[in-house]
Amino acid sequence: MPRLLGVELYFDDVERAKRFYRDTIGLELSDEASGHFAQFACGGGFVCVESKGTENYPSHDKAVVFLEVPDLQAMVDRIGRDHVVHLEVREGKQSWAVVHDPEGHNVLLLEA
Repeated sequence: MPRLLGVELYFDDVERAKRFYRDTIGLELSDEASGHFAQFACGGGFVCVESKGTENYPSHDKAVVFLEVPDLQAMVDRIGRDHVVHLEVREGKQSWAVVHDPEGHNVLLLEA
């Protein structure tokens, strides 16, 4: 069975996307080409943000990034409740929250 290696999202403003995934979400920048892309280490995989129009095979579909966090409430507190689009705290089940990155992609935070 295939294993997920990473996710790539296209942005109009890749620098703004880089700041969001690095500074707001807290991912570690692992590679970048200024104005082209920024790639972040994420567990055993990666999240890559890329400037729209740099590839000749762009994607225009909906995208969601799924990130597992050890403490959902701590992450929500860190990001700020006003940035959370949806929060579902479920007793005895996995809790989760949704935030939007700078271009509206859903970033789903799942509590480990």
